Amino acid sequence: MCAALLALLLGGCREDMQNQPRFKPMRPAGLLGDQSPPRGPVLRTIARDDVGTTYFNTGFLGNQPGNYIPFPVNRAVLERGRERFNIYCAPCHSRSGDGNGMIVQRGYTRPPSYHTERLRRAPVGHFFDVITNGFGAMPDYAAQVKPRDRWAIAAYIRVLQFSQYAPANLLPAGESLPPGPPLPGSPGSGATPAQAAPQSGNLPAAEGPPSTVQKTAAQEKAERERKEREVQQK
Repeated sequence: MCAALLALLLGGCREDMQNQPRFKPMRPAGLLGDQSPPRGPVLRTIARDDVGTTYFNTGFLGNQPGNYIPFPVNRAVLERGRERFNIYCAPCHSRSGDGNGMIVQRGYTRPPSYHTERLRRAPVGHFFDVITNGFGAMPDYAAQVKPRDRWAIAAYIRVLQFSQYAPANLLPAGESLPPGPPLPGSPGSGATPAQAAPQSGNLPAAEGPPSTVQKTAAQEKAERERKEREVQQK
């Protein structure tokens, strides 16, 4: 008797879970009066995850990256770009854009310098696309950086490039050119000496300036060995 009652109770529970009230796909429903269970977007609204396919959201004109900022660029835009660049980009690319950031000095894959001929000639939409979708060892930053800030960063990258290749005749009278960026693999301000890191797949190694770190280490080692031999001979 107890067994039969238990089986009846368990069967009732199973039936309740199998037949829960729900809308089934492609079945009519009269809840809102139009017999359609799937609800479309509210008129004249855009979903938050719908970035669209405009130039502002992709950086592309057709199949090619564009070469202009889709809004006026002023000092406030460049200051915003510098702020976002120093937060999200400088740890790898360094604040001067030479690819020798602090994370690279700790062993991360070195990105190409913005000051190579290839990237100086790259359209500004290329930088927007790389920030949006990532490239090589670099992950995308679409979730962290809004589209307008990505354009501001791209504009600031152009400023960094111009700062290293500006014509000397544009300098005010009495001023001289600042020193160039440090060689790849050399320590930055306050950093411990870093090992020379190979170029990432974005740039052939021949395009980057050579590192002197390994050469200096070899010279120091040879000098120590020479002094040890002199001590042993005495």
